[in-house]
Amino acid sequence: MTTFEQLQDARRILEGVAHHTPVTTSRTLDDIVGCQVFLKCENLQRIGAFKFRGAYNSVSHLDPQTRARGVVTHSSGNHGQAISKVGQLMGIPTTIVMPTTAPVTKRAAAEGYGATIVEHDPKVEKREEVSARLVEEHGLKLIPPFNHDHVIAGQGSAAAELHEDVHDLDVLIVPCGGGGLLSGSALATRNLRPGCQVIGIEPELGDDATRSFRTGTIQRVENPQTIADGTRTESVGDITFAMIQEYVDDMQTVTEQSIIDAVKYLFLRLKLVVEPSGALGIAALMSGAIKAEGKRVGVILSGGNVDSATMTRILAEGRD
Repeated sequence: MTTFEQLQDARRILEGVAHHTPVTTSRTLDDIVGCQVFLKCENLQRIGAFKFRGAYNSVSHLDPQTRARGVVTHSSGNHGQAISKVGQLMGIPTTIVMPTTAPVTKRAAAEGYGATIVEHDPKVEKREEVSARLVEEHGLKLIPPFNHDHVIAGQGSAAAELHEDVHDLDVLIVPCGGGGLLSGSALATRNLRPGCQVIGIEPELGDDATRSFRTGTIQRVENPQTIADGTRTESVGDITFAMIQEYVDDMQTVTEQSIIDAVKYLFLRLKLVVEPSGALGIAALMSGAIKAEGKRVGVILSGGNVDSATMTRILAEGRD
């Protein structure tokens, strides 16, 4: 499994490159959910999501010859944007395998950073198969979106910052797709605040990690149709699963309506633009999926890359 030493090394690499994102609070939100909530705003990170941390840390470990050949990844959006941005910063060619269903803004951002986009239909071919073919044909280096030690270590730096900025958290709530952010956050928490409970959150429609956590074996879900596009992974990885089993205290799921309500609340009341995947923790608190009365609760808002069409639909559909 990824080590705390690797996480600390990632923090040194990211210092002065990744944003040390702010923590914000809201008395109104505290009153609604009955606890003190501290929001770690990774929606304000470079490229608009925590994924920049793991991408930069991973590519930083590649030797010059590997960098020159270029890197490839598969991503519904944020990791692809992150790898693209890192490639732009380091002068490295990047190729991003994206589903045809990827949000327009995320694809446009990756292309804007200079990436080559390779589309695939998730109903026909798995993204991992497309990436593997590109590695074989062009000698590219694969940087997977979550199941990689340097990716996990980089993602965990967000939680490490939160624990240093806000002392004595009782609970840390983290969105979960492939488990990179969750496993890295749990690793940071176990070393910096051992008494803090770590809870992962998934959409009900993409509950593979929750079922994996509860059964002790990796479960899968085919092409989950959740609005939280950043969590549309088929399953967790072997590394992230092992770390979730070791360090995470609980997993919970939230409904599509609760996700919509959370995004709308964050936008209208806290003036924060947060994508559906990034709002899972607030959805869990506001819906009652997690009850933390009287506790100090950290919530990672993992990203803010929501396209205008999705946000328009959310603002129209979500309850006031």
